[in-house]
Amino acid sequence: MRVMVIVKATRNSEAGALPSEKLLADMGKFNEELVKAGVMLAGEGLQPSSKGKRVVFSGGKKTVVDGPFAETKELVAGFWLWQVKSIEKAVEWVRRCPDPMPGEESTIEIRPVIEVEDFGKEFTPELRAQEERLRAEIERQRKS
Repeated sequence: MRVMVIVKATRNSEAGALPSEKLLADMGKFNEELVKAGVMLAGEGLQPSSKGKRVVFSGGKKTVVDGPFAETKELVAGFWLWQVKSIEKAVEWVRRCPDPMPGEESTIEIRPVIEVEDFGKEFTPELRAQEERLRAEIERQRKS
């Protein structure tokens, strides 16, 4: 199963504080373990929400809202995409993770990715074929 592992933002990450050299080294080592184990598919840190935008869809209208956004604890500071045997295995990996926000209470959330099989009959053969074509094109572009 694929899971998204979400590192929640904190006051410091939203202020643009960058990690220390030690934390970067510790995270680098952890990421190496994930890659060697065949778990890590992707992972990135994100800029503070002050550098972001939201597009709000409501009643057929689309409104652009500039950051920063309130409720820091609901924001995302970074993420991984992992391939694991179960959500319990993902929890085991997160327990091995260095504290992503030393000096502050921090949270890492684990969410299963919706797989094609989860959509049921609404995901018609035509839609499945389209999805496969798009994934193949993404992979082709990634390799070039």
